[in-house]
Amino acid sequence: MAVAIRLRRTGKRSQPNYRIVVIDKRKKRNGLYLERIGLYNPMTNPATISIDKEKFKLWLSRGAIVSSGLNRLLDKKLKKDLSL
Repeated sequence: MAVAIRLRRTGKRSQPNYRIVVIDKRKKRNGLYLERIGLYNPMTNPATISIDKEKFKLWLSRGAIVSSGLNRLLDKKLKKDLSL
């Protein structure tokens, strides 16, 4: 099974919140996910992102692929913290 780490949109219209989830790559954006590993809120100033580093590294070691959108966020915010 191909697994991806990507953003899942929640929240109201014009007030998005995102969950960082591990999901089967073939599922839809808001489909059933395997595990939630973090949160991203772009509406705060500055935008807040929290992620469970141990779970993130565990899923990467199992062969999970990080989505392009999440990869851009990690480049900006957490690449230094995650030591990737």
